[in-house]
Amino acid sequence: MTIEAEAPSPPFPAARAQRYVRQGVWGTRTLGDAFRAAARQHADRTALVTVEQRWTFRELDELTDGVAAGLLTVTSLRPGDRAMFQMGNVAETVLAYYGAVKAGLVPVCTLPQHGAREIGLLAEHTGARGHIVQADFRNRDLVDLAGRLSASVEVLDTLLVARGPAPDGARTLDDVIAAGAGADARRRLAEVRADPAGVVAMQLSGGTTGLPKVAPRRHQEYVYNATIWAEALGLTSGSVVLHPLPIMHNAGIAAALQPAHLAGATCVVAPSAAPGQILELIARERVTTMPVVPPAVAIRLLDDPAARSTDLSSLTRFVLGGQRPPVELLERLEAELGIPTQQMFGMAEGMFLYTPPDAPLWVRRNTVGTPIAPDDEVRVLEVGGEDEVPDGELGELACRGPYTIPGYHRAPQHNASTFTADGFYRTGDLVTRHRIDGRDWYAIDGRIKDVINRGAEKIHAEEVEELLVRHPAVHSAALVAMPDPVLGERICAYLVLKDDAAAPTVADAGAFLLEQGLAKFKLPERIEIVPEFPLTNVGKVSKKDLRADVERKIEKEGAPS
Repeated sequence: MTIEAEAPSPPFPAARAQRYVRQGVWGTRTLGDAFRAAARQHADRTALVTVEQRWTFRELDELTDGVAAGLLTVTSLRPGDRAMFQMGNVAETVLAYYGAVKAGLVPVCTLPQHGAREIGLLAEHTGARGHIVQADFRNRDLVDLAGRLSASVEVLDTLLVARGPAPDGARTLDDVIAAGAGADARRRLAEVRADPAGVVAMQLSGGTTGLPKVAPRRHQEYVYNATIWAEALGLTSGSVVLHPLPIMHNAGIAAALQPAHLAGATCVVAPSAAPGQILELIARERVTTMPVVPPAVAIRLLDDPAARSTDLSSLTRFVLGGQRPPVELLERLEAELGIPTQQMFGMAEGMFLYTPPDAPLWVRRNTVGTPIAPDDEVRVLEVGGEDEVPDGELGELACRGPYTIPGYHRAPQHNASTFTADGFYRTGDLVTRHRIDGRDWYAIDGRIKDVINRGAEKIHAEEVEELLVRHPAVHSAALVAMPDPVLGERICAYLVLKDDAAAPTVADAGAFLLEQGLAKFKLPERIEIVPEFPLTNVGKVSKKDLRADVERKIEKEGAPS
């Protein structure tokens, strides 16, 4: 019995699925069909730009057909098989992704930075047979990693190497493309019949405990996700979309690559988030849209002297996402660089919220907006309960809709606690709903696990962190709870300092935060200085590890916190 047959990815409830089809929300095309249709319509327009390549839609369609046909010809992979992706922001990543999709394979979208443990466990969890790696990824020998994994993980038996030679028994991407040019290979590809309701890709959820949960995305809902987000961004065939973060993240695929291509727009994939490269690409390619820009990237752009002399006039949509940006950052971007800003909130599980450019100023500054699709449904629930809280009160964001997953892959126990009885996904995010001008707008106020309960007083870590990073000595801050026998929890601040800066004491940090207007009960009671923060498997600060670290230190000290 296969893994999929034993524990499949939960399907959409039949009644909702039928309604989405009946209303025309979901179509009958696969993602490969949708891309081919866009490529025919916009054949001579530029589809993809990297620092090394520039391909039209016709060229990208032909090349990815070659990858798809070659995969089915010179490897043992077959439609329905999973393939782990460990590739960076290079053109070959896009070729391999679309090629796999067209061949009916299911990309498992991991990161090049993932190690043997993460890739091995995820391969076993998803039943992945394929492993696609980039040979020249910076400072990592992914080919060697893949070789070690193929010897230790029984299911992982097919290796494909891009941008370098392949070891014995493996294939290069060039081998695959060459094999895919033959008539027999193209006939094999023509016989592929993917199910529009089937899984097209697997994304990793940004959870904070253990390995990431696997979010199965389906053809119908992924096509709809891309199409409705393209409409929200106002993308046309004349748009140029720039994405500087990992392209194989859901943000890269669902918020940049696929929306751009299904709209006939150009997607520019930057090799990194280095501000110099981003500024150069904006000016050279006349970038119109940057759909998911983390505040940290925006700050680096602001701090780069070249930003003032770079022509940024082509930018019409600059959407900050990933975490709530300080209002001051939005104001500086507009005042100093002339960049029109918006906010958005998205997740690997599906739901996107955003602030339209015509939204009231307060909304654009203080909320992440409203859902992008008319069939999106949002509730704000009591933390730990299923009753909705009134407008203006803090609660947990819960959502369902035509592009929000109905459950994680092979995680029945987690699904039982994470989804309500009627299918709403409990995100773990704290939000407040504001009713303004007849519309609902949502302000993200942190994560449930980021709330420190100090003697029944709730401290939202994000609020204090945003103020701590204003301190002249502090580069980054992370607030966590530490155990206390009287209050239950007290506050510990982990800090990464700026170069050569002196570490602030608890008293220094407290005085600074009081000057910023913070309430006294929210002041850190312990400070730990670290060179860098531990990260989760999807690149977020691992507060679980920080909490464990301070607990060990307190236990070792043998004194109350």
